[in-house]
Amino acid sequence: MPKVYTCFCTDIIHEGHLNIIREAEKLGELTVGVLPDDQMISYNRFPTKTTEERMEMIRGIPGVKDVIEQKQIMYDEVVREFRPDYIVHGDNWGDSAMQAIRANIVKLLAEYGGQLVEIPYTHNEGVEKLDRQMREKLAMPEFRRGRLHKLLNMVPVVKTLEVHSGLTGLIAEKTIVARGEKISQFDAMWISSLCDSTEKGKPDIELVDMTSRFRTIDDVLEVTTKPIIFDGDTGGLTEHFVYTVRSLERMGVSAVIIEDKTGLKKNSLFGTQVEQTQDSIENFCDKIAMGKKAQLSDDFMIIARIESLILGKGVDDALGRARAYVKAGADGIMIHSRQKTPDEIFEFCDAFRKDDPDTPIVVVPTTYDTVTEEELGSHGINIVIYANQLLRAAFPAMESTARCILENGRAHEADSSLMSVHDIITLIDEL
Repeated sequence: MPKVYTCFCTDIIHEGHLNIIREAEKLGELTVGVLPDDQMISYNRFPTKTTEERMEMIRGIPGVKDVIEQKQIMYDEVVREFRPDYIVHGDNWGDSAMQAIRANIVKLLAEYGGQLVEIPYTHNEGVEKLDRQMREKLAMPEFRRGRLHKLLNMVPVVKTLEVHSGLTGLIAEKTIVARGEKISQFDAMWISSLCDSTEKGKPDIELVDMTSRFRTIDDVLEVTTKPIIFDGDTGGLTEHFVYTVRSLERMGVSAVIIEDKTGLKKNSLFGTQVEQTQDSIENFCDKIAMGKKAQLSDDFMIIARIESLILGKGVDDALGRARAYVKAGADGIMIHSRQKTPDEIFEFCDAFRKDDPDTPIVVVPTTYDTVTEEELGSHGINIVIYANQLLRAAFPAMESTARCILENGRAHEADSSLMSVHDIITLIDEL
């Protein structure tokens, strides 16, 4: 009989999947592929079940002859090994990433005369309700909070994008691109003190209080499912920090990063141009320990940000602090630099990894922005935060539009550079 293949990227089986199976088995013996966790993530579907659980879910469906693991999102390996006569897929090819997958399938099948069969996507209230329930489940605090921990074990580098509103949260949530034959998207979101303050027209000196900053978190939580890393500045007084930890944990935030400085907060990129005081190792370790003692779940992470390189104290000072902070209970280390090259970051990471192969390392390549995620990962870095790019992109675009309207006395000339109202509306999901 002809060999038929389809691949599922789902934690649930609904009417639409069953329809694809029914149509596929009419063509011959059906084998179903299941994407592993790391490929599910690249496909913008965070798994709530293990790969084996998802395979077992499909094994019992009538009409399925075999279930295999499709190890890559592109079909090269599975087509070479299995050589199906037909690949069956829904006709819901949407964005550039989905189109890249379709092009990959068509190219591979053309090499030996195989055929792609596209089944009309099933649209009805039941299917849409199940899809919505899955999204809502991922957004629940108890599911979202632990996702950063899981991502660290699933992907080489956790790609994290700054967000400062519900709309920017949707951009981080939904942007997915094809890079050659790889699918790429952001894994997590960073809520920055700098961007939160700037969005409100306030200086970045911890002037915006936690109540206001928590409202930003709520706006993002309401419309997204990805894990959030929160910029906690210095953490404030230790007595206050423990309450911040409890609040963030309860909201479903995955991690807080606090920096080892004291006094009036000044942005690190000023370096030694302004007076900045680094906290003592003893005091900062006490703050970390008290925060860890206050948290109630194992999922939440407290990450210690080291300012030694910013303040010109060198790699040895940073390493000494890193080891002390981990011993005090820090779940990760963020090492910061304002140099134009990543050399001192790499020096720190290489030395730290000799003693500590496991503790996650976080970097923010704002000034050394030519380095790639692959290069950073090769030095043992686990989380890369793009800490302010969306805000920096928005300001010049909005200012240019405002100038254009003033210069022309109308909005027509600005329209060609604007997103349409229709596209804005479709970006936002309706219940």
